[in-house]
Amino acid sequence: MDQTTENGLPADYRPWPALIALVVGFFMILVDATIVSVATPAISSAFDTDVSTTLWVTSAYLLAYAVPLLVTGRLGDRVGPRNVYVIGLVIFTLASLWCGLTGSIEELIVARVAQGLGASMMTPQTMAVITRTFPAHSRGQAMALWGATAGVAMMVGPVLGGLLIDGPGWEWIFFINVPVGVIALVLALRLVPRLKTHSHQFDPLGVVLSTLGVFLLIFGIQEGERYDWGTISGAISVPLLIGAGVVVLGLFVFWQSRNRGEPLVPLRLFTDRNFSLSNIAITTVAFTFTALGFPFMLYAQLVRGDSPTESALLLLPMAVAAMVLAPIVGKLVDGVHPRLPPTFGFACAAISLVWLGHEMTPGSSVVAILLPMTLFGIGSAFLWAPLAATATRNLGMQNAGAGAGVYNTTRQIGAVLGSAGIAALMSTRLAAELGHQASGGAQLVAGGQGKLPDRIAGPFADAMGQSLLLPAAVLVIGLISAALLEGFRHEAASDA
Repeated sequence: MDQTTENGLPADYRPWPALIALVVGFFMILVDATIVSVATPAISSAFDTDVSTTLWVTSAYLLAYAVPLLVTGRLGDRVGPRNVYVIGLVIFTLASLWCGLTGSIEELIVARVAQGLGASMMTPQTMAVITRTFPAHSRGQAMALWGATAGVAMMVGPVLGGLLIDGPGWEWIFFINVPVGVIALVLALRLVPRLKTHSHQFDPLGVVLSTLGVFLLIFGIQEGERYDWGTISGAISVPLLIGAGVVVLGLFVFWQSRNRGEPLVPLRLFTDRNFSLSNIAITTVAFTFTALGFPFMLYAQLVRGDSPTESALLLLPMAVAAMVLAPIVGKLVDGVHPRLPPTFGFACAAISLVWLGHEMTPGSSVVAILLPMTLFGIGSAFLWAPLAATATRNLGMQNAGAGAGVYNTTRQIGAVLGSAGIAALMSTRLAAELGHQASGGAQLVAGGQGKLPDRIAGPFADAMGQSLLLPAAVLVIGLISAALLEGFRHEAASDA
C-alpha cells in the first residue's frame, strides 16, 4: 500500500506545480491593490466626479479585502483551501469584468467591494497550501516564491497601471484580470490538490466581533486624514470609530480566550514567539511599501515632471532586485538562523529610504534615484519570504488557515496604517515647507496638474523626501522584531 502524507497526499507528491498555480492568482489580486491608485485622476475625469469620491474605488477594495481575512482563513481549514480559493477566484474575475463595464462611480465602488471579497477568500489559502504541502525544513523556498510575488506585485502595480492608462485606457486595469483569472482558474482546478479538511466548530460570535472590530479600526484609520481626524457625520468621529474598533477587537480576544468550543483564532498561535514577532515585522513591511508610494509618485510626477509610466518605471529596479534574489534567499532561509535574513533586509530597506529621501530634489539625476531604489529592492527580498516562512514554520496543519488569516490581516492593517500615516505627515511637512503656499500646492496635487512651478517644486520635494523618514523609522521596529526571532524547531508543532 502506497504511503501517504498527513493530508492524504502520496508520499512522493510534488507541491511546486500547485504553488505556481496559486501564485498566478495571488499576484493578480495584489497588483490590483496598487494599480488603481495610478488611475485615480483618469477615473475622476471619466465619471466627472471629485477625487474624494474616487478614492473610495481604492478604499472599498482594501476594506472588503482586509475585513474578512480572519474568517476566510479559518474557512479554508474547514471546507478545504482549494474550494475557497476557486470560489474567491471566480468572484474576483467576474467582479473585474464588472468593474471595467461600470457606467457610474457608485457602481464601480460596489464592484470593487465584490473584488475585495474575492481576494479575501484567495489570499489565506495560498499560505495555507504551502504550510500543508511543503515539509517544514524546505518551506523557505516555497515562501520565497510567495514572498517575492507579494513584494514584486506591489511594485509592478503602478508600472502596469501607468502603461495601461497611457495606452488603451483605465478600464483595462480591470479587463486584464479576466484572461489572467481564467488561466489561474484552469491551473488551480488541474494542479491544486484537495487537502484533508478539519471539522472545526463554527464560532458565530467570533465572526461578528472580528469582522466588526477590523472594519471599525480600518475604516477609521483609512478615513482619518480625509476628515482631518475629526467628525465624519453628526456624533460619529474618526477617534470614536478607531476607539470602538479597538474595544470590539479587545472583546474578540477576550471571547477567544473564554470560548470553550473552538475559537475562530486559536490564541495558542501566539505562544509561538516567531509567529508573533513575524506578524509585528510584516506589519512594518506593509506599512513601508504603502507609505513609500505616495510621496515618491508625487515627487516624480509633480517635481520631476515624469508621466505616470515614467514615474512607475523608477520603481523597476526594486522589482528586478527582488525577483533575482528570491530563489537565492529561499534556499538561504532553510539553512540559517531565522533572524539573519530579515535583520539584513530591514537594515538595507531603512538605509535606502533615508538615502532616497536625501536624493529627492528637483535636480537629482535618474541614477541618483535608481541606486537607493535598488538597495530597497535588495532589502525587500530578504523580508517577504523569510518572514512568511518563519511565521508558518511551526504551525500545525489544523491551524494553517487560521495562521494565514491572522498573518494577512496584520499585513493589511499595516498597509492601511502606512497610507494614513504618510498622508498625515505629508500634509504636516507641506505646511512646514511651503507655509502660505501650502494650500496652493495641495490644490495642484488634488487637481492632478503637471509639473509644479519652480518656486514650489523645491520645498515640495523637501517635504516629500522628509516624509520618507516615517517608514524608515517604522522599519526600525521591524528590525528589532527580527533580531528577537529564535531558532527553528526541527519539526512543525503538532496541534493538541
